[in-house]
Formats: sequence, structure tokens, C-alpha cells
Amino acid sequence: MKLNYSDKLKHPVFKVTREIVTELGLETYTIGGFVRDLLLERPSKDIDIVVVGNGLALAEKVAKKLKVKKVTRFKSFGTAHFRYKDLDVEFVGARKESYQRDSRKPIVENGTLSDDQKRRDFTINALALSLHADNYGDLIDPFDGISDLEKGIIRTPLEPATTYSDDPLRMMRAIRFATQLNFKIEINSLNAIKQNAERLSIISMERITEELNKIILSDTPSRGFKLLYSTHLLHQFFPEMVQLAGVETINNHSHKDNFYHTLEVLDNISENTDNLWLRWAAILHDIAKPPTKRYKKKTGWTFHGHEDLGARMTPKIFRKLKLPMDTKMKYVQKLVRLHLRPIALVKGDVTDSAIRRLLNEAGDDIDDLMTLCNADITSKNEFKVRKYKNNFKKVEEKLKTVEEKDNVRNFQPPIDGKLIMDTFNITPSNEIGIIKSKIKEAILEGEIKNDYQEAYELMLKIGKEIGLES
Repeated sequence: MKLNYSDKLKHPVFKVTREIVTELGLETYTIGGFVRDLLLERPSKDIDIVVVGNGLALAEKVAKKLKVKKVTRFKSFGTAHFRYKDLDVEFVGARKESYQRDSRKPIVENGTLSDDQKRRDFTINALALSLHADNYGDLIDPFDGISDLEKGIIRTPLEPATTYSDDPLRMMRAIRFATQLNFKIEINSLNAIKQNAERLSIISMERITEELNKIILSDTPSRGFKLLYSTHLLHQFFPEMVQLAGVETINNHSHKDNFYHTLEVLDNISENTDNLWLRWAAILHDIAKPPTKRYKKKTGWTFHGHEDLGARMTPKIFRKLKLPMDTKMKYVQKLVRLHLRPIALVKGDVTDSAIRRLLNEAGDDIDDLMTLCNADITSKNEFKVRKYKNNFKKVEEKLKTVEEKDNVRNFQPPIDGKLIMDTFNITPSNEIGIIKSKIKEAILEGEIKNDYQEAYELMLKIGKEIGLES
């Protein structure tokens, strides 16, 4: 039975395209992700239109009728793109592709709709709807993608080993779609991904990371990471995370599996934030546990210093994964370095001094740090989790109280170097740093208020102690 979805193609882009292609007698379709999301009733801002013929010429005609002034042409790829209101619209001529072993860039030739659908990565992305008036809205579905869509299955149109070997990035895309849509990867496809995992080496790190970030930004990113791990794709580009997996037991003492703990923290934090970099902080917060793991008879397993080593590892991982080496990396590095500090406050006595130091170091990222630390409270013991979270609320309340009272977030001592030089009639020297450091310590310890007059008086006192004359 032929399925028709003309009632879903009411957008002006489709109506104008229908008028033009019907008049010119062109075989034209909307295809791929837009159709998939249309049938899943998911929002989509990208429309792909395939024409059996010249996609560039059709794009120009449609754009002119829609009164779009700018059309971007990519002649070497046979594609054209324009933006219409909030939509990105791309036109391309139907094509067939063939691949060489050492590259994911195909040899492209003009082809039929059938050729074009065969080159698609998954059956759910090969769905096409006709835009010609004679069969407007008819579904062309040679691989039963509609059934896969209904059953929630990721499957390749052709033999999966060929599909993945030709373009190994499709393996990352399979896991990304499975994660985003909460679909299952068909078993033959899953096995083919594992068999072809090492083929990922011909893909640029930028493209791999682009897909990885989409997985991280999904509702339940742990699903994607479990698939990346089980198929050995993760091993190809992120071995530091793979090393978190596994449990070692000595004298009946076992530590938790830090890979699955990290995924639990990632899912926890994803319930509270869409901030990609805060989610990255969750991924990297325990990344240095494998190299810092030690066993002692009296205390059992320890991971001393993993927060500091993790902070040092962060730029190396970002650089390797081609993630931005700017303030985003610094932000993640800071959260990794500080992630144990609030937890330590929960365990011990919460002093104003400890709170002031944490506020000063975390600065404007204190709320994100607390979100990370809350997500890091994981245990199968519900009573233990509840107890920790209740104590954590006390720390959060104390943070607010101390911040309102002392105003030490991102603070600089109220006494600067110029005032010190003018007061003691000295040139730049070590003494300036000593005085500023002692004033800052006194404020953090609560010995004086974060106040100019009190800091000035302490400056005079310190200066006298170290032999300076005012």
C-alpha cells in the first residue's frame, strides 16, 4: 500500500518547489533527516531536496520565487543552499557513489533516486517524499525504513560491513542516532561496527568529536558511551576513558567501576544542564583515577591526587580530541581540579574559612561546581545518597551566607601594589607580593573583613614587621 504524507508538506518551500518541478517535469523529492523527523514528529530545521537532474538550477528558481536573495553554490559537490526564514534548505542532484579503501571521500556520479537512496547511511534516512504534483507526498521507501522507524531500529540499506567500511563515520552516526532517538542498532549492524572499529582511523578527529558531542548532548548520553565502549569505537580515540573500566579486587577489597560511575554522573548532570562543557567536566572528573590507583592494607583502595592530575590531563585530552583550547577548556579544567572540595566539606566541619577559599577559587563557576558535585553523589545505598544530599544542601546554604557576608567570590585584596609602593616608598619587589598575599590570607581566614580600612591597617603592620618604613 502506497503511503502518502502530502498533508505534512504544507511549508512554502515545498509548495513552491512543487509548482516549479511540475512545470519543468523534474523528478524531485525531499529526503533524509527532514523526512525522518517529520514522521517522528520531531522538530527539524534542515530540508534536503534531491532532484534527478540539476540541483543548482532548481535551487536558483525556487529561491527566486521565494524572494531569497542569497544562494550559496558548491559546484564541485553539485549542491546549493539557501536560508529561508528559520530553515536551511539544500538542493542536490541525485547521485551514486563508490569508495576507495583509504578515503571516506566517494567518487560521485549522476544517478537515479534509487542510487541516491542506496548511498544513504540508514534506512530511516533513506525515506523520500515526492514533490511532483502527480504523486505529491508519496513515500518512496525501498528498504522498509518506515518499519524500522516504527520499531525503533537503526539498520543500513546495504550490507552493513560495506556501508561502514566505505565511510567509517557512519559508525559514530549509528550510535549517535541510537542515543538521540532511543533506538536499537540491528545486530548485524552492531557486529559490523565492532569488526570495522579500526577503520575509524581514516576519519578526522574533528568529525569524530562532532558526533561525540551530539551524543554527550543527548538526554541519556550513557547509552551512547556504552555502545561506543562495547563496539570498541571508544578505544580508537578516547583510551583514557576506556581505562576507567573494570574492577580490581585485593584481599576482598574492591573499588567501584569508574567507567560506569562516570556514566552515572554524566546522566545525573544531564538532567540538570544542557551545558556541553559542564557535561565534559562530568566525563573528565575522575579521568586520572587509573594512574593514581593504589592499594593499602589499612585503608584499601585510594586515588590520592586524581583531581590535580585530572586537571593536568584535561588540556592534553582536549588537544587530542580537537576540542577548543580556550576558556571552555580552562572552565572544564577548573571544575575537574575542584570537584572534591565541596564533597570534603560535606564530610567534615564546614568552616567559614574553607567556604571563603572555595568561593574565591571557584569564582563565578561555583554554581556549576556544585551541580557537578551533586551529580557525583552516587551509590546503590539510597540512605547514603539521601544523607549526602542533605548535607550538601547545608554546604550550599553556607556558601550563600558567607558570600553575602564577606563578598569573596573572585575578590582581589582591596590594597594594590601601587598603594604599597607609594606608602613605603619602594620600587617593585618581593615585599609587595608578601604583603598582598598576607592580606588575602587574613581575609580568607576571617581575621579581617574584606574592607579597605582594615586591610590598610594590616598593610602597615606587615610592612613594619618586614622592615619597611611608611
